[in-house]
Amino acid sequence: MKVKADVCFECSWEVCNKVGGIYTVITSKAQSMIDNYGENYYLIGPYFPKKIYGIFEEEVSPDCFLGVCEVLKKEGIELHFGKWIIKGNPKVILIDFTNFTNRKNEIKKNLWDWFKIDSLNTEYFDFDEPVIWSFAVGRLLEEISKVFNNKKIVAHFHEWLSGAGLLYLKHIKANIASVFTTHATSLGRTIAMDDKRNLYAELENIDPDDEAKRLGPGVFAKHLTEKQCAQNCFVFTTVSQITSIEAEKILGRKPEVLVLNGLDIAKFPSFEEAAVKHKVLNNRIKLFLMYYFFPYYQFDLDKLLVYFIAGRYEFRDKGVDVFIEALGKLNDKLKEEKFDKTIVAFFWIPGNVKAIRPELLQNKTYFLDIKDSLDDIRDDVQNRLLYLLASKRDFNKESIFGLEFLQEIRPKINRLFRGGVPALSTHKLYNEDSDLIFQSLLKVGLDNLEDDPVKVVFYPIYLTGADGLLDTSYYESMIGSDLGVFPSYYEPWGYTPLEAAALSVSSLTTDLSGFGRFIIEKEQRNLDYPGVFVLPRFQKTKQEIVDSLADMMCRFAKFSVKEVTQNKIFAQKIAMSADWRKFIKFYIEAHNLAVDKLA
Repeated sequence: MKVKADVCFECSWEVCNKVGGIYTVITSKAQSMIDNYGENYYLIGPYFPKKIYGIFEEEVSPDCFLGVCEVLKKEGIELHFGKWIIKGNPKVILIDFTNFTNRKNEIKKNLWDWFKIDSLNTEYFDFDEPVIWSFAVGRLLEEISKVFNNKKIVAHFHEWLSGAGLLYLKHIKANIASVFTTHATSLGRTIAMDDKRNLYAELENIDPDDEAKRLGPGVFAKHLTEKQCAQNCFVFTTVSQITSIEAEKILGRKPEVLVLNGLDIAKFPSFEEAAVKHKVLNNRIKLFLMYYFFPYYQFDLDKLLVYFIAGRYEFRDKGVDVFIEALGKLNDKLKEEKFDKTIVAFFWIPGNVKAIRPELLQNKTYFLDIKDSLDDIRDDVQNRLLYLLASKRDFNKESIFGLEFLQEIRPKINRLFRGGVPALSTHKLYNEDSDLIFQSLLKVGLDNLEDDPVKVVFYPIYLTGADGLLDTSYYESMIGSDLGVFPSYYEPWGYTPLEAAALSVSSLTTDLSGFGRFIIEKEQRNLDYPGVFVLPRFQKTKQEIVDSLADMMCRFAKFSVKEVTQNKIFAQKIAMSADWRKFIKFYIEAHNLAVDKLA
C-alpha cells in the first residue's frame, strides 16, 4: 500500500521512555514505518535524561528546524533531535518541557474552554505532566507545519497521554491529518481492575461520563481527554476487535481501522535456533531448581515441565487468580492419577520485595560448592570414563570418581540437605501476610509439599539476566520454559503470548484478549496442536474458566515429545502471521484515510 502522506509524525509518551506495552509497539515496528516513509518518518516523545541514556544519540538540529527551535525555546519548549538506538535508528524529536510547566493552569483552562475537559483536581505526575508535554507536541507540530507548508502531514497520537497535542491542532484548525489510537480505554481498564465488577456485562448499561466522574478526578479527566480525542481526530483506531467494542461504547465513536499489534519476527530465532537455546536455558533453570527444591526432596528432572506466567502485578486483569485456582485443581487431579511428571509453575511478576531469602542463598552456596568440586575433577572423571568404556570394564561411582574424592565430597553433600519444605517465593516480601499470590496459593493447597506434582516458584523481581539466581533475561526465561500461561481478563492485545510463540514456546491466551480474538478468526487453526491455546472467558463463569484452564494445562502435560514439538511449530507459525511486515498495512490504511480527509 502506497503512503499518501509526505511526512509522518508519531507521538507517544513512550518514545525513548519505557512504561508499558506501547513501547514494544513503537520499537518493534519502527523499521516497517521507515520502510514506508523513509527519511520522512519522525517520532516525538518526552525528554527524560536518565531514561534516554544509552538509547538516544543526540544530533544537531536539522537546518530546516532551526527557526522552529528558536520560536519554541522562547515559550519554554526545548527540542532535542537525534536517533533512537533500535532497529532502523528512527529519527526522534524529544521535548524538554521543564520550562513549559508554568503554563499548566493555562493549558488546563484551554482544555476546559475548548473541549469541556474537567481536570481541576488531577495529580501532576498522573495527569498534568503528560498533558503539558503533549500540548507542547501540538505547538511543535504547528510550527513544523509552517516549514512543510506544501506537504501532506499525518500525525499519529497514541493514548490520552498525547491527546492534548491532537486537541490543540484541532482547535487551531491545523492542516495536519490526525490519527488517534487508544490501546485500552482508561475507564474500561479501571472498571476491569475491580474484581467485584464485570466490564463486559456492564458495557451496555453504564453511562461512561457519569461512571468516570464517580471513580474520581483522575479517571474523569483521562476519560474526557480520551473521548474528545476519539471524537475530534480525523481517523480513530484501536488495537483489537475486543477493544473496539469497548471503545465504541465508552468513547462514543466506532474505530474506523484496527491497527493490530505485531512483532518484528526477523529479530526472533528460527525454530532450529530456538530448539538449541531451549536445551541450554532449560538446563540453567534445572540448576536453579536443584538448589531451590533438592535440599528438601528430589524429583526426576528428566520428567520436568516448566509453566510460567509473566507481567505486571495485576491479579485479576492478568488472570493470576484463575491461573492459581486452575493449578490447584490440576495438582489435585494429577496427584489422584499418580502422574509421574513434575510441573513447576513460575510467577515472574514483580512484587513488594525486601530481600532474597537467606536460606535460598545458603542453598545456592552449598550447591555451587559441590558443582565447583566436580568442575575441578572434570578432566580426571572424563579420562576414567573413557578408560572404563574402552576397556569394557564394569564401573560404579568409586571407579568413576575415586574413593578420595567421594570421601571429600560427602560432607558438602550432607550440608546441602535441610528439613522443612521449599518456600513459595525466592524473595521475602514486605507484605507477605497479605500478598494476594501467597494467600491464593495456600488457599488452593499449593504449598510445595513433596507429593505435589505441581510446584510453584513466585519470582517477584524483574528478569534482568543478572539477578543472582536464575540470571536469565525475560526472553531467555521464556525460551527455557515449556508453556506460557496468560489467562487475562482484560488484555486489549496481549504481547506476552505472542512473544512466547515467536520464541517457539507454546502459550495460552484468552478470547478476551486482542491476540486471542485474532487467533480465533484465523481459518488455519489446528485444533490438535493449537500452538497457542485460546481459553474461553467471554460470558463464562469463573468456575467454567478455571475448569477449562486446568484441562488445557493437563492436556499439554500429557503431550508426547512429538506432540510438544508439533505444538511449538504451530506456535511459531501463528507468530509469523503477526509480523509487522503484514500488520503495518493497517497503520498505512489509517494514515491514508486521514490524509484523504484533509482535502
